[in-house]
Amino acid sequence: MDEPDDQKPLPPGARAYMTLAGAARMRAELHELMKIERPKIVEIVHWAAGNGDRSENGDYLYGKKRLREIDRRARFLGKRLEIAEIVNPAAQTNRDQVFFGATVTFVNDNDSERTVTIVGADEADLTRGEVSLYSPIALALLRARVGDAVTMHGPAGPETVEIIRINYPEERPGLCPGPAGDKSPDPIN
Repeated sequence: MDEPDDQKPLPPGARAYMTLAGAARMRAELHELMKIERPKIVEIVHWAAGNGDRSENGDYLYGKKRLREIDRRARFLGKRLEIAEIVNPAAQTNRDQVFFGATVTFVNDNDSERTVTIVGADEADLTRGEVSLYSPIALALLRARVGDAVTMHGPAGPETVEIIRINYPEERPGLCPGPAGDKSPDPIN
């Protein structure tokens, strides 16, 4: 059985790095699925099952299908959170270079400016300007400094961009890194 698009496997040998915010979003989604949505669907399925013939009962059939989807997503989230290596980008001491958690602004040859934040594969979301650590954009930007020109290899072919700004979140006192601790992994630091 193929995995849904949001459950793609990590690249071979890759670690499940995740920011504090990404881990919090995944925990919140897991909580929402298991504590709020699933009990409602179970109630609907139970009610629909009591209405007789289940083979033509839309509430029953849809409910059972949705329960399978919820359980599959919850298993995925649970496994990913279990193996996640949570990294606090605010703890980055080498802030003049691009590493995991950096927000990078770069410009191409057409003076078109773009800003991305490098995050874990499971938390990347282009609508928020977040790219996976394993994406071609992130791989090109990693370890670069302001003023460096790097070549990105994307679907439109190679593109050279210049890094104009690198930012990391500020350290906030009392911020708890989570169960995996505050780590600075080798491949990205």
